[in-house]
Amino acid sequence: MRKRSKYRPKGVRLDTIGYVMESLKPVAKHESYLLDLKIKNSEAMVALMRGSATKSDMDTLIAMSNIVEALYQLGFGVEYKDVAIDGREAILNIIHRAVTTKRFVPTAEQIKALQDLMELHDAQMDVITIKDMERALAFANTQFVNKRMTVLPKLEGVPT
Repeated sequence: MRKRSKYRPKGVRLDTIGYVMESLKPVAKHESYLLDLKIKNSEAMVALMRGSATKSDMDTLIAMSNIVEALYQLGFGVEYKDVAIDGREAILNIIHRAVTTKRFVPTAEQIKALQDLMELHDAQMDVITIKDMERALAFANTQFVNKRMTVLPKLEGVPT
C-alpha cells in the first residue's frame, strides 16, 4: 500500500490586486450585504420577542454575538465590553431556560441586553473593513477549533 503524501496544494488567487482592494473597502460600502444581515438579525430578534423563535433564529443571534465578541477581541468596541458580555449572558440564559420550557422565552432585561448587543453589532459593521471581518471570522473559527467557547446544552423538543 502506498504512503499518502503530506503535500496539499494551496489555493491560488487569480486577482490579488482586486482582493487587496476589496479587503480595504469598508463593510458599510456593501449596502446589500449589510442590509440583508441587519434584516436577518432583526427577524430573529422579533421572533424571539414574539415567543416563536426557532433554533435557527437562536443560531442567528448566537452568530451575531460571536462576531461581536471576535471584533471586541480585535479592538473594535472595546469600551462596550459590558454590552457584549450582557448580551452573551442573555442568550445563554434563554437557551438554558429553553431546556426545561421547550421554548425560547426572554425576560425584559434579556430583551434589552440583546437590543443593545444588536446595536453594538450594527455600529461595528459600520466601521470595520472586509479584512477586519475576515480576521474576526478566523478568530471565531480558531476559538471553535481550540474548544475555547461555551458549550450549549442539547435542546430536545424545541422547534427547529
